[in-house]
Amino acid sequence: MRRRGRPAAPDGSVRAVLIDGPWRHRDLTANGIRFHLATGERFTRDRPLVLLLHGFGEFWWAWRHQLPILDEAGVSVAALDLRGYGATDKTPRGYRPSVTGADISAVIRSLGFSTAYVIGHDWGGVAAWSTYAYEPEQVDGLAIVAAPHPLRFPWPSMGPGLAWFQLPILPERVIMARDGAYVEWLLRRRTAPVSAFPSTADARHYRQALRLWPSPHCALEYLRMFGRDQLRAAGRDYRQALRTPVRVPVLTVRGAADRLLPASAMLPPDPYAPPEHRHVEIPGAGHLPHEESPDAVSEALLDWLPA
Repeated sequence: MRRRGRPAAPDGSVRAVLIDGPWRHRDLTANGIRFHLATGERFTRDRPLVLLLHGFGEFWWAWRHQLPILDEAGVSVAALDLRGYGATDKTPRGYRPSVTGADISAVIRSLGFSTAYVIGHDWGGVAAWSTYAYEPEQVDGLAIVAAPHPLRFPWPSMGPGLAWFQLPILPERVIMARDGAYVEWLLRRRTAPVSAFPSTADARHYRQALRLWPSPHCALEYLRMFGRDQLRAAGRDYRQALRTPVRVPVLTVRGAADRLLPASAMLPPDPYAPPEHRHVEIPGAGHLPHEESPDAVSEALLDWLPA
């Protein structure tokens, strides 16, 4: 029997995103839907929880380099498919930042933990900030990889793309066309010119994953809700929640060749900025440093996380 909200791959399953490796695939129910995660092979409740959140157009596999390294380092690491992505349920609604924060909070509890170190890339970084805004007591620390703080969203560099994604229907059709070629184009456009990522095989995984309908629509709804809520009461409430002073350690990681994101946009403005903050620039990397320079990003995370 197919699970509610699960997309059909060409063979009628989601095997395209359940990629084998030094990790374990797991499903759990949280906030009323079924989530998929890949966990370290040594995952146990006796270790601190590290929750990895992927960015737009990706899925849990974006953290394939960091998963085994963090697992070896002595933490319980889990890479999540966000709502609407990969092997997680694809619901018609639930893509506002407040719901995303509730999703991640519920996942932490469903895994059997009360708190977690939350690490997010791109839109996963926005999700990490949203989790802290609504459930700060559940966050031990935040590591933000190539993602803006929502109160300092860089509209000149990221606004035009966000505006295009507001269009109805057309972006979904573009993503689905030509076997998902747009997904590969977007990944290549966001990397540094010298980057070896994505390989043809890397791009194929992402093209397959985002074409699992209705994943394109779900992925775009995160961006649409963020954009449309700028002038709605929901957006005002979200900005108020984001004004919670950050009292946990924060690591920010940015590719030095990132054309989308200035480093100044990665933290909340004063007086909400964290008192304990470390920033790492990754030479030769663009907007996907955890995949372009995985060893450097893994080292930064290991240096930041508790021993």
